[in-house]
Amino acid sequence: MQVSLIVNGRSITQDVEERTLLSDLLRDGLGLTGTHRGCDTAQCGACTVHVDGRAVKSCNLLALQVQGCEILTIEGLAEADGTLHPMQEAFKECHGLQCGFCSPGMVMSAIDLLRRTPHPSETEIREGLEGNICRCTGYVNIVRAVQHASARMET
Repeated sequence: MQVSLIVNGRSITQDVEERTLLSDLLRDGLGLTGTHRGCDTAQCGACTVHVDGRAVKSCNLLALQVQGCEILTIEGLAEADGTLHPMQEAFKECHGLQCGFCSPGMVMSAIDLLRRTPHPSETEIREGLEGNICRCTGYVNIVRAVQHASARMET
């Protein structure tokens, strides 16, 4: 079967099997390896991308379910000249990452959180990122990064 999508601003049409997950299409079909495979059960959040502007776990969706949708991955956040998205910059400045495995999903979820709640409290940030697991940090610098980005981003 064929699926047609807009991925990071680019129209694509790809042959897929009916059971192909969106995460597999992005990683294996399109080479967008920033979308990480963690648990394959939608528990860890490492595979989080935006579908039509909303954060979703791509290991929990069939590629055919997002036919015609706009997909934004971590690779699509930075400007063409390499300028980082304010959330990426905040994670860098506030040391909101360590091994980096969870970071793409954290960043994508945090951007969606700020879209919905532009100036969240620490509690709202922690609750908003509950579906993303980090095994390296105590989340302190991740929360700081989201607070830092919140002050810089216009939603």
